[in-house]
Amino acid sequence: MSWTIVNTLDLSGAPEAVAALESGGTLISLPAERPEVLRAMSEADAYLASASVIIDGEFLDAAPRLRVIGSPSTGTDHMDLEAIDARGIVRFDIAKEFDLINSFTATSELAFGLLLAVNRKMKPGFAAAEQGDWARERLTGFQLSGKTLGIIGLGRLGTITARIGQGFGMNVIANDIRDAGAPGVRMVDFDTLLARSDVVSVHVHLKSDTEGMIASDQFAKMKSTAILLNTARGRIVDEAALVTALREEAIAGAGLDVIDGEWLTEEERAAHPLVSYARGHDNLVITPHIGGATIESIYGARVFMARKIADWLRARDVSGHAEAG
Repeated sequence: MSWTIVNTLDLSGAPEAVAALESGGTLISLPAERPEVLRAMSEADAYLASASVIIDGEFLDAAPRLRVIGSPSTGTDHMDLEAIDARGIVRFDIAKEFDLINSFTATSELAFGLLLAVNRKMKPGFAAAEQGDWARERLTGFQLSGKTLGIIGLGRLGTITARIGQGFGMNVIANDIRDAGAPGVRMVDFDTLLARSDVVSVHVHLKSDTEGMIASDQFAKMKSTAILLNTARGRIVDEAALVTALREEAIAGAGLDVIDGEWLTEEERAAHPLVSYARGHDNLVITPHIGGATIESIYGARVFMARKIADWLRARDVSGHAEAG
């Protein structure tokens, strides 16, 4: 059977991914623009997914032939998993592909980039230096050595973050719902972590029990000098409560790589409360979900997923009537 594969990722740096997909069928590559993608999905048997396009009921209605979806990401909040499963569509992500993702340290590295940017006043520092203003006495922060790093979620990225924090000479504590542990990391309850940490870094998956887990009550328990880092998912933090905490100096600052609303239009994102606040305040630094955007992680994940989709298609019965799964 001749398969049609729609791709919405930039594969220009991963020719092996293109070759793999073309070995599995006819490849249609498009920019991640929803209207154009929806039109193309009418003929799609497989889809290599960008996280910039939400896969919801409307998307699936436009794709009556769709058999398999592959997303080279650990997060799945851009996909309506129940709707996909209800239609019998096979879906792949890389959340449990540990042989692959254990080598990806990029998101944890960015967390410390955000921390340094907030703590060492890099945003106003850049602006001052560009004007010739050597404002070193006005732009002071604290050194990380000897401070306490609290990690929420001691999984793969939490463990990597702990190791980097230890490299800075930080004392590392963590909270996890599992019986987790890592060398040199002391496990504590959630409230203790909030109260004792100079830096709180979020590394949990977005689920019903983690959505909004850091809200007004949690900010009230944190040190007024503390910095919050979120490189996980935007909805884990109550964003209205975060703006209030920053504005009222209940905490000292925040560094975010994610917001709730990444699939809005550019104009809508520009008006997002956190983005609006960041434009006028130096105690919030936001990056556009670039945590995993390194050459190594992008290349590895996209080639892996392209090959997985192609292998799945080749394994189907040539008549096209094999059961998906």
